[in-house]
Amino acid sequence: MTTPKPDPRLDEIARSCVVLHIRMTARAVTRAYDEAMRPSGLKITQFVLLSALSTGAWRSVTELADRFALERTSLTRNLQLLAAEQLIEPVDRKGRALVYAVTDKGRTAIEAAIPYWRAAQDRIEGGLGHERWVETRDALKAVRRAARQAT
Repeated sequence: MTTPKPDPRLDEIARSCVVLHIRMTARAVTRAYDEAMRPSGLKITQFVLLSALSTGAWRSVTELADRFALERTSLTRNLQLLAAEQLIEPVDRKGRALVYAVTDKGRTAIEAAIPYWRAAQDRIEGGLGHERWVETRDALKAVRRAARQAT
């Protein structure tokens, strides 16, 4: 078997691909938060969903999925897992869609997880510096807008 000649186009893709770099970053950040939050028993995705639901601002799963740029089926699966753990419960049905609220057990889980979330947040933001984090957050918002416009 012969070794193929390097293709400079593929090197360029690896260096510049937006989705590659964002997904690599997302995985690394998720791992850091999940590790920090392990003592709480919640993963960062669960914590964020519980926190969002606790505001009571969401009228539907679709609205929540749209706000957090999640696939509705993935969100529904995550909500079912939270419901199975009795951290959330359905409180209303709008057509076929359920509306969920955080239970007392869920609020207790959020409160217990906040210090672990804060520690992860402080470590990552501290590694960047506050000003650079704000610039990064704003740049990520711009990337999301550009991606929405591209579809």
